[in-house]
Amino acid sequence: MSRIFAGSIPTKGQIEKLRLILSTYQDGLGQLVFEPDKSRPGWRDFERSVAFAFGGTAQESKAIFDVLVPISSTPPITYGISCKMRETLQTVERTRRVTVEVSNSSGKFWDALRDIGIGDYAINPNTAGKILINLVESWHHQASLENGGIVDISKSFYLLLQWHKKSGRYQLFQFPVQLPDPETLTWEVNGRRLIGRDSEGVLIEWYGHSGGQLKYYPFADEAIWMSEVFQLEPLPKNELGYGLKRRVIEFFPELWQAADEM
Repeated sequence: MSRIFAGSIPTKGQIEKLRLILSTYQDGLGQLVFEPDKSRPGWRDFERSVAFAFGGTAQESKAIFDVLVPISSTPPITYGISCKMRETLQTVERTRRVTVEVSNSSGKFWDALRDIGIGDYAINPNTAGKILINLVESWHHQASLENGGIVDISKSFYLLLQWHKKSGRYQLFQFPVQLPDPETLTWEVNGRRLIGRDSEGVLIEWYGHSGGQLKYYPFADEAIWMSEVFQLEPLPKNELGYGLKRRVIEFFPELWQAADEM
C-alpha cells in the first residue's frame, strides 16, 4: 500500500474539540440510546462532529466524502474526510487491524461486475476483486481536481473512530483514501464472501450476497496517525436534566412555562 500522503495530521486542538463535541451526545440525543436521557454518538453524530471540529461541511448524503474542509475559496478547493465509526476497538487491540467499511453500495458494485459479464464472483474472483477496488478509486477520481471537481485527493483521508461499548473507550485512526493495489492481492471466495489477501492475511472483504459491504482491514501501525485511547467527557450536572427537555426549556423558557399552564 502506498504511504504517500500530502495532507495534514489533525492538531491536538482539533482532536480535543472533536472529543468534547462527541461528548455532548451523551445527553439522550445521540444516535445510540441506551436508556432515557443517556446516549452515545453514532455514525451520523460523528460526521457532524468532525465537520464542526475541522471547520468543514458535512455532506449529509451518499457522497464519497462525508465532510469537505475548505483549503481555498478562489478557486474553491477542499480536502475530503471519509468518516467511519465501528464498535471494533477490541478487534484492533486483539488483531492490530482496523475495520473500515468502505462502502455498502451493493447495487453499484454488482452493476460494475455485470457490465463485464460477471454474475457470480465465485467464477472469477480475481477479476471481480480488481473491479470493486477500481470502482471505489473511480469515485474518488470523479470528485477530484483532476476531473474538474473541488477535492484535492492527495490531502483527503479516512478518519476512523473505533470504540468499545462496555468500557466507553474510543480511538481515532487516520489513513489515506487510496486502497491497496488489487494486483498485489490474492483473491478467492470463502463461503459467500469475496476476499483479497496479502501476505499477512485478509485485507479486503466483500459481502456481495448479504448487505453488500466492502470492508478493508489495514494494520493500525500503518496508519498515518492515531490518537491516544480516550473517553468522552462526563456531562456536568444540570437541574433541567438532559435531552429534549433541557433543549426546549433552554431555547423557549417562557413559552414552555406558558404551555405548562394551559
